[in-house]
Amino acid sequence: MAPIPTPPAEPQDSPDGYVGLDAPQAERLARERGWPSVRSLPPGTVITMEYRAGRLNFEVRDGRVARAWKG
Repeated sequence: MAPIPTPPAEPQDSPDGYVGLDAPQAERLARERGWPSVRSLPPGTVITMEYRAGRLNFEVRDGRVARAWKG
């Protein structure tokens, strides 16, 4: 049986700190802080509910981050 993979450690960073930032600036900052995957989504986008360690999600409205969450 294959070993269970160990997910990468997530940065010690609060998603709330990105709310209100310009979307490109927020993405750049998140990558600088160590997030390996950053995803920007328009409001109301249908997404699956799987949790992916190391991913930071942004809901972008009018070019600014309206909501941010891990996974």
